[in-house]
Amino acid sequence: MKFTQMDKQSFLPVIEQICEEKGISKEKVLETIEVAIAAAYKKDFGHKGQNIRAKFDLISGGVEIFQVKLVLEESMIKTEEEIEAEKAMLAEGQELPEEEDGPEKKVRFNPEKHIMIEEAKKINSEIKVNEELWLKMESRTDFGRIAAQTAKQVIIQRIREAERETVFTEYKDKEGEVVSGVAQRVERGTVFVDIGKTTGVLFLEEQIQGEKYRLGQRLRVLILEVQKEAKGPGIILSRAHPQMLKKLFELEVPEIASGAVEIKTIAREAGSRSKIAVVSLENGVDPIGSCVGQKGTRVQAVIGELGGEKIDIIEWSADPAKFIANALAPAKVLDVDIHEAERLARVEVPEDQLSLAIGKRGQNVRLAAKLTEWKIDIVGAEAATDSGIIHEGEETTEEKPAQEQTEVPSEKAGEEKKTKKEIKESKKKKEKEEKKTDAAEKKTEESKK
Repeated sequence: MKFTQMDKQSFLPVIEQICEEKGISKEKVLETIEVAIAAAYKKDFGHKGQNIRAKFDLISGGVEIFQVKLVLEESMIKTEEEIEAEKAMLAEGQELPEEEDGPEKKVRFNPEKHIMIEEAKKINSEIKVNEELWLKMESRTDFGRIAAQTAKQVIIQRIREAERETVFTEYKDKEGEVVSGVAQRVERGTVFVDIGKTTGVLFLEEQIQGEKYRLGQRLRVLILEVQKEAKGPGIILSRAHPQMLKKLFELEVPEIASGAVEIKTIAREAGSRSKIAVVSLENGVDPIGSCVGQKGTRVQAVIGELGGEKIDIIEWSADPAKFIANALAPAKVLDVDIHEAERLARVEVPEDQLSLAIGKRGQNVRLAAKLTEWKIDIVGAEAATDSGIIHEGEETTEEKPAQEQTEVPSEKAGEEKKTKKEIKESKKKKEKEEKKTDAAEKKTEESKK
């Protein structure tokens, strides 16, 4: 391998092209070339134990070769007795005691790697102990085939390492951000997504339940975590994380991106339903309206990206009772009884709103509890009065005079109770009769067939 004038002229454009394609700095590429030249020189012209360094000039193409030696003093060198003691320990199968790294660490003197301070002062009068002395050697560029192959391998390996480091640094800064990607392949439920300079992994537990992915499909994903691995950065992606929902709203709602509206908390069951609590930080800005958008365009864009996931947008409040009442939407709340010590809230809703407040399989109250970070017990209005919950304007039995407490209920009250019982019994009878008639009609239809 020999540098000609053509090599020198074409070297700089090639390096610039590598830097642009791989996203590596010019200094890193230059360092890689210098390491490769030093390795090739040592292969053909160096000796064992030598520390060879090279300096390469990108403009002229000139190469300078140096042998680097560490400057030592007498106290830093192991004595013959210490060396013999170490040999004896190794012969007996004993492990050598570990020495702490530092200026006081003793080394075995090697003339190829070390030089005494007295000798170093003769070459450079200003040099100090523990510094490196660069000794210029004869520059050679007529490397053999094996040395050239060594240089090539060093360059390839170093550029790969630099590329991995660049990719890791770039995507480490993007943790928690949403990026666009293309589904590359699917293996046992795990989806590999091309996100630009590298490929991310979307594991099954980070996917939206029931969502299916096809090759070449474009999708938005959250960069959940970036790990440093031997083969390159391992990038874990997610579509089920609550942060994914937050970032999508930031992209769709300018008021959130600008800071006029803030998303306080999120409770999410990916693929099914989510609740987000928003608050306005500027006067005159409607937080819910900003997120919904004109004719629901903004929230529909997010729902479309998440495969039809239902999203409830509620207004956050510093008052726990009001916040819990809002979180149980779309159900109407009559009263919220707060127990601070237990962090428990007992919520009263109308009897016809009870199933709506609880939700399908308890989803609505479960999400509300996650959103507010309060334990929530829901009771119907009738159950609440029976259990002794007192509403505003009502009097407890303790506040009534003793005479009124002992009074027998009036006849009107008794009649009202009777009429309520009769209404309930008549309803039950009607339901039974309707069931009988339905059964009879089914039988007649079967007999006709």
